[in-house]
Amino acid sequence: MGSRILPLRRLSHTLLVIAGAALGLTAEQAAQPKGIDFNREIRPILSDNCFTCHGPDEKQRQADLRLDRPDGVFADRGGYRVIVPGRPAESRLYQRISAENRLARMPPPAANRTLAPQQVELIRRWIEQGAEYKPHWSFIPLEETPVPEVIEGKWPRNPIDRFILSRLEKEGLRPSPEAARETLIRRLSLDLTGLPPALEEIDAFLADRSEDAYDKLVGRLLASPRYGERMANDWLDLARYADTYGYQADVDRDMSPWRDWVIRAFNENLSYDQFIVWQLAGDLLPGATREQRLATAFNRLHRQTNEGGSIEEEFRTEYVADRVHTMGTAFLGLTIECSRCHDHRYDPIKQRDYYRLFAFFNNIDESGLYSHFTRATPSPTLLLYDEGVEARHEELKKRIAQAEAGLAATRDAARRRFDEWLRAGAKDVSIPQPVAAFTFEEAAANKTANSATTGLPAELVDGPELVEGRHGLAVKLSGESAVVCKGSGAFRRTEPFSFSLWLRPSVEQARAVVFHRSRAWTDSGSRGYQLVLEDGRPAFSLIHFWPGNAVSVRAKERLPVSAWSHLAVTYDGSSRAAGLRLYLNGLPMELEVVRDNLFKDIVHRKEWGDADVDKIELTLGARFRDSGFKGGLIDDFQVFDRCLMPLEAGALAGLSGLQPPQEELFAYYLNRHDAGYRSALTALQRLRDEENNLVNDVREIMVMKELPERRPTHLLKRGAYDAPGERVEPGTPDAVMPFPSGLPPNRLGLARWIVDRRNPLTARVAVNRIWKLHFGRGIVATMENFGSQGQPPTHPELLDWLAKEFIDSGWNVKALHKLIVTSAAYRQSSQSGADLEARDPENRLLARGPRHRLEAEQIRDQALAASGLLSRRIGGPSVKPYQPAGLWEESGTDKTYVQDTGEKLYRRSLYTFWRRTSPPPSLTSFDAPSREVCTARRETTTTPLQALVLLNDPQFIEAARVLAERLVRERGPDLDARIVAAFRVLTGRRPEVREREILRRLYQEQLAYFTSHPGADEKYLATGEHTRDRALPAAEVAATAVLVSALMNHEEFVRTP
Repeated sequence: MGSRILPLRRLSHTLLVIAGAALGLTAEQAAQPKGIDFNREIRPILSDNCFTCHGPDEKQRQADLRLDRPDGVFADRGGYRVIVPGRPAESRLYQRISAENRLARMPPPAANRTLAPQQVELIRRWIEQGAEYKPHWSFIPLEETPVPEVIEGKWPRNPIDRFILSRLEKEGLRPSPEAARETLIRRLSLDLTGLPPALEEIDAFLADRSEDAYDKLVGRLLASPRYGERMANDWLDLARYADTYGYQADVDRDMSPWRDWVIRAFNENLSYDQFIVWQLAGDLLPGATREQRLATAFNRLHRQTNEGGSIEEEFRTEYVADRVHTMGTAFLGLTIECSRCHDHRYDPIKQRDYYRLFAFFNNIDESGLYSHFTRATPSPTLLLYDEGVEARHEELKKRIAQAEAGLAATRDAARRRFDEWLRAGAKDVSIPQPVAAFTFEEAAANKTANSATTGLPAELVDGPELVEGRHGLAVKLSGESAVVCKGSGAFRRTEPFSFSLWLRPSVEQARAVVFHRSRAWTDSGSRGYQLVLEDGRPAFSLIHFWPGNAVSVRAKERLPVSAWSHLAVTYDGSSRAAGLRLYLNGLPMELEVVRDNLFKDIVHRKEWGDADVDKIELTLGARFRDSGFKGGLIDDFQVFDRCLMPLEAGALAGLSGLQPPQEELFAYYLNRHDAGYRSALTALQRLRDEENNLVNDVREIMVMKELPERRPTHLLKRGAYDAPGERVEPGTPDAVMPFPSGLPPNRLGLARWIVDRRNPLTARVAVNRIWKLHFGRGIVATMENFGSQGQPPTHPELLDWLAKEFIDSGWNVKALHKLIVTSAAYRQSSQSGADLEARDPENRLLARGPRHRLEAEQIRDQALAASGLLSRRIGGPSVKPYQPAGLWEESGTDKTYVQDTGEKLYRRSLYTFWRRTSPPPSLTSFDAPSREVCTARRETTTTPLQALVLLNDPQFIEAARVLAERLVRERGPDLDARIVAAFRVLTGRRPEVREREILRRLYQEQLAYFTSHPGADEKYLATGEHTRDRALPAAEVAATAVLVSALMNHEEFVRTP
């Protein structure tokens, strides 16, 4: 693919040059376009100065005039036209922008914008030439782009070069010569792997004089596992990857398995369309694999909060919005977020379009808050098994299913024994003994007795009253007061249990906690169980993490107010909603299932230490951050360590004298009297306990999983979560491409829409990003904005040709890299004369090779690689290398940075722990973002702090010292040999004579200093944990380390050559 050159398609350029020569024109003059291009020259002026009031946003539009499209600008508007093609003087647009009177001139004074005379003249000429409008360039569908003909036909190596050379020839410029081979291998290695070439690799490439030596080098680097790491680093910015949740608390989380997947995807050359589909909707693919589901963690990398007082729905809305913004920036290059509160001011994206996109991401079972009191992973999640554990888990689930089937068979076989039991005579239903019972008949010292277990009384907290009850006295709760039943009710999800109580609500509350065993409600962990009244309807839940890892049922019937009711709750230990029953006055209540997906335990596992676990007790009447049972009464509260049968629940409610239904009596017999059934039930519970113990230790990662029924989505007025407007259905902006009717209205449909070859944005955005990796600047400089406010492409035909080629290649990312790096344009020398530097300082025309500052991670990784310290291990959790003390505390977090040791100090920067409120300082000094939001383009600054990092950061000092030891050890006393080796290792080339002399002088000065200052060398060499080679002379090593450190501050160390 990389070497394919298309056949000549037209001779127009050559004929144009010949015709120009006949008129005495130069080739550049003859090739100069005659017309003014609307998209390239006029739209940017109008977008910057006019679209705010005369653009897509209908609510902001003035005078009912749109200038972003031709509708109405040519029409008669009551005796005048905004534009009269060919007649600027008669065009109201030109009249107003050129008016002498400042009050009559547009833009108006209040806009604080003024058109330059050159811009006014450009618009005048455009109108004079016919005022041709065009759709915005990035919304125009891709078409076959002819490869231009050029005069210098020998220079191009592939079609890329013809596009670039065609532009250069029009500008009267020539390309630069090919770069030196030392330069090429360094440039290629840094671009494709993020690491510099070793000396052995440089020498091998220089020695290979075969014609395909360069192509072989490209192939080797693309096949290197380091390629995937280099590509992943760029993607992490777009995906807003971090190791913490963000916001003020900024608690740690581990999303590194997704990062590992990204590395694998790039190394295995997963096609870019599949790369998008898997991340947006891998879980919705038919027969989705674990890898495809893992990829969807991309959508969950946004910030999250657990701060007290936060409104859950407000932040859940923010998470969905973040997914929309990230999708828009990463895949479409659009500022979709600008249409959240109103129609986009500059691009044809309506507020309704925003919420149609919002609807795609608004359908997972998530909370707006993560847990403060547990380390539970916010749902939905994917289990991340260690090797061999998944097979054991599947085997256990299979055995549980078999045991459940066996239990059913045992139940059927017990019919005969049941009949014999019945024939033996009348049977009274006996109520089992509770494990805790509170009658509230007396209280002393704020305690009330536990009649079932002596020594474990309940505590009366914040003044609950003892008043007349259903039987004797009852406890009256205020909504803030509580009864804490210490030591009772610590059930796991696999243990059957039941509760019995009499209660009397005084009012019907929207929400009232009757009892619970958990830490807090608005803490979305809410781990434990709870009985609450929701608008008077009893609801019981078992929760690991709400809402996605829980079972919950709610009664359809309301409890009467100001009347006593008996309520019983039973649970069979199955971790299913079907295992929950509620009984009102002894009769089963009709229930609706609220949640039915519990797969981890409901007890705390000392995530925050023993002290926190001690605070979790079975409690009546109130809960931290919840609405208590205000004015409610509770009497005869009992706890059972078994699942009560319907007859037992009836007996507790006082039902008697009725002939029990046969099936209820049979259930009672099975659970109380049939030894075979009870034995099978015990065996089943043992298996469930074993499975629970296993799965509780399995890590989880946040992923996407659709709700069974779509959550309604509304247009939110002003973007506010609590101001819903009209309901909208999933859809996409028609201005980009209508949503095809054959696609499903879910994330998979959205992903298919994005990678549809008719989508005008996706391929353009992707190839632009990859182009930037090699040239330091995109063909479109504003990587994040392909809309009207973004910069137009410098080579639009090349961008379109590359995009079409990319799609036709099967979205082959490695093939695209190869195509770019095998071009003559890429292989040019980056050196330029003063004339070219003055004419094109940013190298927009590409008359020279790429030269740009390395990314922060590449600079650090280069130091580690050059020194030999770099760990080559791929993947795994993030690590904590050297960092100045106290930074985390300064950022407001209660966390303290604990530096890692050993090999973890030398992992690639890709794996450095990323705290959003305090990112790695040595990386942010070189413009790494905080990753709080999707970042498509890093800024490039030059500051004194960068030099200080290279000189004083322990990582760089240690790397300089270790490289110095190697140079002294391997090159011996030959100073010139050390200098040449150091220069080659750190810059990729040999030093010139003058450079060698400067470094020789620096070394001698430093050696003299260390020799004359005893102990200074040892102090300097003490930095870093890597073991020193004490057999080497300290003063020589220190002086050599200073020389190396100086080279790490060389421009060629931190820039591509």
